[in-house]
Amino acid sequence: MDIKRILKKQITDRIKPQKVMLIYGARRVGKTLLLKEIFNEFKGKKIILNGESSDTVRMIADKSISNYKRLFAGIELLAIDEAQYIPDIGMKLKLMVDEIPGLSIIATGSSSFDLQNQAGEPLVGRCTRFMLTPFSIKELSEHQTSFEIITNIDHYLVYGNYPELISIESSGEQARYLTEIVDSYLLKDILAIDGIKNAQKMHDLLRLIAYQVGSEVSIDELGKSLGISRNTAERYLDLLQKVFVLYKLGGYSKNLRKEVTKSSKWYFQDNGIRNAILRDFRPFSERSDEERGILWENFIISERMKKKHNEMANTNMYFWRTYDQQEIDLLEEDNNNLSAYEMKAGKKNPKVPKAFVNAYPNAKYDVINRENFWEYII
Repeated sequence: MDIKRILKKQITDRIKPQKVMLIYGARRVGKTLLLKEIFNEFKGKKIILNGESSDTVRMIADKSISNYKRLFAGIELLAIDEAQYIPDIGMKLKLMVDEIPGLSIIATGSSSFDLQNQAGEPLVGRCTRFMLTPFSIKELSEHQTSFEIITNIDHYLVYGNYPELISIESSGEQARYLTEIVDSYLLKDILAIDGIKNAQKMHDLLRLIAYQVGSEVSIDELGKSLGISRNTAERYLDLLQKVFVLYKLGGYSKNLRKEVTKSSKWYFQDNGIRNAILRDFRPFSERSDEERGILWENFIISERMKKKHNEMANTNMYFWRTYDQQEIDLLEEDNNNLSAYEMKAGKKNPKVPKAFVNAYPNAKYDVINRENFWEYII
């Protein structure tokens, strides 16, 4: 099934001379396929390189204007897949777009801490960043009716939306595929960094986070549970964000002293990865109310995150809670407009907390449940 990626048009529309587009995303979400589609449809003179190839690394190792003009003069689009493997890639891309008239560049990378640290500062003012995620429900809806998606929603809540799952028919094979991603690919970028020696600690940390989705996480307690320092636990969580395994929501506050702002909540980019880490692919219907709530909340927030990235929106996302336990799952701030969302997998329809209404009387408030979720993620 050929699923059209929403970001494709966003990227294609921004192909302009002397500009660089950086496409980030977790492994196996389809960055290479998207890059090749854009490359193949581009009508001008073009060349595509693989950053994992020693030939590519050797070809552009000589960081000189004369070398790059010799290689790319007259080229209108240079595409580089897995660009994070190329040493000093940021300065090299800067030199190319600064010195070769008419050149546009698209580069992909699995790990933002490599590509962004190398490419970020040198390319200030020259690049646009795009984050590619697993399929969104909106992308799937181009090939499935709303009835089909709503009927299959329990499956997405357990197995997630990684692109290759589309071509795998049985649930057992899908579970094996997701488990392979967790075991073989998920932490590959992190474990390649000097100083990250203990893969088991990272897996254990992910398991702890998987059980605490939707709850505030104590970094101190994580460290104690794992036998590592608070600083190490913070570092691991930061890296897990940078390889697109986890999302972090901080606490929101502008008005009340009693609002919690220093805590954080953590969510997985994909429900299937969360369940693969726990080796738990039980059907949604067989789970406890608490587990259903976790999966529902993670699913809706990940879909809202995908919507934000696909639409290139400048939305800030938070949770809200007071010290007396009034809380809201998700707050979105966009151009000073505040929207509040509570996620409920069942039929409960809680009223907006009074403290929130008093503090933010102009904010919107909605409960996202199984009957209305469609309008909030499409």
